[in-house]
Order: sequence, then C-alpha cells, then structure tokens
Amino acid sequence: MTHKLLSGLAFVAILSIMTSCEKEDPEIPNEEELITTLTYTLTPEAGGDAIVLSFKDLDGDGGNAPILTGGVLTANQGYMGTLNLLNESVTPTESISAEVKEEDDEHQFFFQSSVAGVEVIYTDMDADGNPLGLSTTLKTGDAGSGDLTIILRHLPIKTATGVSDGDITNAKGETDIEVTFSLEVQ
Repeated sequence: MTHKLLSGLAFVAILSIMTSCEKEDPEIPNEEELITTLTYTLTPEAGGDAIVLSFKDLDGDGGNAPILTGGVLTANQGYMGTLNLLNESVTPTESISAEVKEEDDEHQFFFQSSVAGVEVIYTDMDADGNPLGLSTTLKTGDAGSGDLTIILRHLPIKTATGVSDGDITNAKGETDIEVTFSLEVQ
C-alpha cells in the first residue's frame, strides 16, 4: 500500500511540474495593425477645394476588391498633403495615424510618382529629425498623367543612404501598406 501511495504521489508531483512549466503564448510586442483605409488629402496652397486620394478595403486581403479613388491636380501648383490611416473593421474606428505618429521613429512614408514633375516633400519629422510623411507638400510640374504610390515602412533604416530624401532603395524594414493611385495633372 505504501508503494502505491508513493507511486501516486510521484505521478501527481511530475504532472504538477510538467503543467507548471508549460509556456504561455508569446506576447507580440508590436503586432501589425490592420489598415483598411488610407486617405491623402491635398489642399491647394493657392486656395480652392481639396483633392482626396483614397483607398478603402474594409474586408482586408482577399474578398472584395479595394475601392480606389485617384485625383486630378492643377499643373505647376503646390498642395499641402495630409495622410490619414484608419482601421474601420472595428468599432469604434481606430486611428492608425495616431499610432504611426506615436511611434514616429519606427515609421516612414515613401512617395513614388511616375508623373513627370510631381515631387513630394516631407514637412514633419520624428523626434530624431528624420522624415515621417504624415504631413507633406506636393508640387506638380507640367500636365501629365501616371501613378502615385504611397508606401508606409515599419522599422526602416532612416539613416541609410537616400532614405531621408524619400528614396526607399536602402530603407529595408517591412511594408505596412502600399497603395498606388492614378494621378492626372492638368
């Protein structure tokens, strides 16, 4: 009987040790947020109505195609640009822009245009003086058409060659969102 009692106690002790050593699910320190909506509002410096380039994909990857709205800009004009990112799949809607601004040292937007003469200039910086891109100035040249691609990188190497000038070539990091808009300059 003593042998059975000791065997039973040993079994309980081993089981107890095994279950107390189980690993908990790891905590992901900066899980990627879902970005369902991106708007780039361009307000003419000379006055007039704002042009809003927008991307909306409420069901995320797969499912329904995203809704894209391009824009028509005036030739040889300056625009104040403001980017806004949202997660509209949750209630209440979550501002991803606020998170990007809070973690500005870990993010940077890049702007690539196939329209001749279109230039995007950063007007906001992170705490270290490196560009962010939530706020910009967009300048147009002569009439033309093409695309404007906006890319948000997470953990780019902001000190790499060309990155502070908006060249994504050496930035590395991970792309949080990449959207290409049709753009016409008249």
